[in-house]
Amino acid sequence: MSTEKKARPSAVQVLILVLFISYMLIPIIATYVFSVATRWDRTILPEGYSLKGYQIAAQNPYFFKTLQNSLVLSLASVVVSLLVVVPTVYWVHARVYAAKPLLDLLMILPFGIPGVVLALALVQVFNFQPIARSPFLLIAATVVFTMPFMYRSVSNNLAAIDITTLTEAAQSLGANTFNVLLRVIIPNIFTGILSGSLLVFATVFAEFTLARLIVGAGFKTFPMLLVEYTRIDGTIAAGLSVISFTIAWIVSLLILWVSSKSLDKSHEHLSAR
Repeated sequence: MSTEKKARPSAVQVLILVLFISYMLIPIIATYVFSVATRWDRTILPEGYSLKGYQIAAQNPYFFKTLQNSLVLSLASVVVSLLVVVPTVYWVHARVYAAKPLLDLLMILPFGIPGVVLALALVQVFNFQPIARSPFLLIAATVVFTMPFMYRSVSNNLAAIDITTLTEAAQSLGANTFNVLLRVIIPNIFTGILSGSLLVFATVFAEFTLARLIVGAGFKTFPMLLVEYTRIDGTIAAGLSVISFTIAWIVSLLILWVSSKSLDKSHEHLSAR
C-alpha cells in the first residue's frame, strides 16, 4: 500500500509567506522597540533603552480611567451585539429565510458609512437627555459600527448547520424557543460567536472617532489619550500603543481559554450522558 508524500512548498510560496509574516511583524516589533528607545533617529538601532515613557504614561491621572472606560465600552459592545445579533440571525435563518438577502444588504451599510457621519447623525437625532452624548449612545454607535463583524461570523456558522432539524428535534422534546436557542443552537455556533466577539472587542477598544465625537472628554477612552500623546511625545504614544495591543491580545487569549474550557466541560457532560 503506497503512501503519498506531502508536496513540499515551492521556494516562491516560502518567499511569499516570509514576506507576509515580515510585513505583519516588523511594524509591531518596531513599535515595541521604539517605546523603550531613548533616541532612534540618527542610527539604525536605538541609542539607548529606557522605560521612562511607560512611567510617564502610568503617572497620568487619566491613564487607568481611560483604560477602564475602553474595557467597559468594548465588553458592553460585545454583550449588546450578542443579544441583538444572535437571536435575530437565528430567527431569520429558521423562520423567515426569505429576509436573509435584505439582512445581508443591511449589514453591508456600516462599512459604507464613515464613522464621522454615523457619530454626527446620532448626536443630532438623539439630542435629548439622558441619552445625548452619553456612554449609552456611544455603545449603541459602536454596536452599529461593528455589527457586520458579529453578523457575518454568526450567519456563516448558522448556514453550516441544519437549523431546521435541530430546532424541530428540540421542540419535539418539549423545548421552547429560548431553550432551543440557548442549549442547542448556541453550542453549535459557538466558534462563530467567539470569532465575532473577538473582532468586536478589538475594533471597539481601538475606536477613536466615535468616542471623540459622541462623548468627548465626558467619557475619555484609551485611544483618545493615545492621540493626545502623539502630539506631545512619540515614545510615550508608542508605549500606549504597545499597552493597547498587549491588552487586546491578553483579552483575546483569555476569551479563547475560557471558551475552550467551557467546550471541554460541555463535551464531558455529553459523554457522561
